[in-house]
Amino acid sequence: MRFAEAGRRCGQDHADAARVLLLHAADADPATLTRVYEQGTAAERRAVLHALPHLVKGPETLPLVEDALRTNDTRLVAAAVGPYAARHLAPHDWRHAVLKCLFTGVPVDAVAELDRRAHADAELARMLGDYAGERTAAGRTVPSDLHRVLALTAPTAPSAAAAPSAPATPSTGEEQES
Repeated sequence: MRFAEAGRRCGQDHADAARVLLLHAADADPATLTRVYEQGTAAERRAVLHALPHLVKGPETLPLVEDALRTNDTRLVAAAVGPYAARHLAPHDWRHAVLKCLFTGVPVDAVAELDRRAHADAELARMLGDYAGERTAAGRTVPSDLHRVLALTAPTAPSAAAAPSAPATPSTGEEQES
């Protein structure tokens, strides 16, 4: 009941934080988070998505993120691409989440760990190029965020180029996650 009342009691500007605190205080498990998400309003669903990285270590609540990414509610999409998605979304699904942000107008600043996951991602670069080509062919503008993400896909993206050089280390194969 307190979860549902958070918007009225705390105001809309603080409702997400209040709901995340309630979920944390309740030590909500994946089953509880799923139930609250499935029965909740869009605002309550958004709070569940924000709580995921604090309450769930593994990928068991990934279906909630995937559900939010299927919506056209930009607030849910923005919440879905947070730290939990950065840790658990498969590369293919993560790339589509980035495209969803561009398509729906969600600022890519909402995408957690964008620099790391986009770095040297040739498939994401191809997808971005295809999307830009489609927009241009249809006489539509290309979102400015697209160019920013495209720059990050380069093997020597701006953030990587600004970092001090480190000695080369043998590849462990873990870099292929993104």
